[in-house]
Amino acid sequence: MVSDRSLEVLRVIVQDYVASREPVGSKSIVERHSFGVSAATIRNDMALLEEEELIAAPHTSSGRIPTDKGYRIFVDHLADLRPLTPAQRQAIETFLGQSTDLDEVLARSVRLLSQLTHQVALVQYPSLSRARVRHIELVQLTETRVLSVLITDSGRIEQRVVDLPHPVDEEALGDIRARLNVSIGGTTMAEAATALQHAGGLVPPRLSEVAGLIGSALIEQVGANRQDKLVMAGAANLVRTEEDFTGSIYPVLEAIEEQVVLLRLFDEMAIDQHGVSVSIGRENASFGLGETSVLTSGYTQAGGDKARLGVLGPTRMDYSNNMAAVRAVARYLSRLLGEN
Repeated sequence: MVSDRSLEVLRVIVQDYVASREPVGSKSIVERHSFGVSAATIRNDMALLEEEELIAAPHTSSGRIPTDKGYRIFVDHLADLRPLTPAQRQAIETFLGQSTDLDEVLARSVRLLSQLTHQVALVQYPSLSRARVRHIELVQLTETRVLSVLITDSGRIEQRVVDLPHPVDEEALGDIRARLNVSIGGTTMAEAATALQHAGGLVPPRLSEVAGLIGSALIEQVGANRQDKLVMAGAANLVRTEEDFTGSIYPVLEAIEEQVVLLRLFDEMAIDQHGVSVSIGRENASFGLGETSVLTSGYTQAGGDKARLGVLGPTRMDYSNNMAAVRAVARYLSRLLGEN
């Protein structure tokens, strides 16, 4: 059994190692922390932690560093989620509040989260299985070119440029737009995709070919809304922590570029009592991420299912700060999107 004091020793080893990247010895623990016991007693505690495989010596006659198992105990039992500072919270509200649509707010979310945590930030587009078509807009760019705009009730916007086989005037384009909105306005993505296969039959014969082309573009836009995908930011942070990896970081970079890998990992991570899910080191080995930790939280939007937002970095990371940042951004994102 590991004593309460030994667990406190583990806590300071994790915190000091994360801060300094230097192995932590008993002497430095006694000097920097108020345990009220001798260095010899701390060494005994460290020996017990080492027997339990919670800490390890990176080389002979060195201090100790946390193992993946030690980080897991720290996160599950010892990590306190430090509240974000008022300045950090204000930055979240100000930066994300300037967003105008879903694409922009997600892009801003990962940039902000990357800045707050100094890790690679990831956000999953929410599944739109329950989303509905709010409106279709057709904007005439030239006589033979139209911008097709699909807007969902969740605020998602998809655009496509459609090249037409012959000139179409504004009145004809308005007729097509009105008929399409009557046909698929308020329908689900699946229902819209089915109805749009017959877009050419919704209009007079002279406009059938044009409506069919616009309908095909809209089917692609509907499909784009239904696909799982991720937005990322902060890959440079991973490069700056390259020393935390025993080998090359390129396999890690390749793994995060394979979005399907991260999406599968997200699906398997269960949210804990803090509202955050943490997967550490060897827990990620089957995904090619055995030297990384991944922290995620869930967010929701009006008309959409829950999706994940999080960070990825080396196992030596500031778990308390990063968990708090991930949770705070996810909660604000849910509130912001729920208002739209």
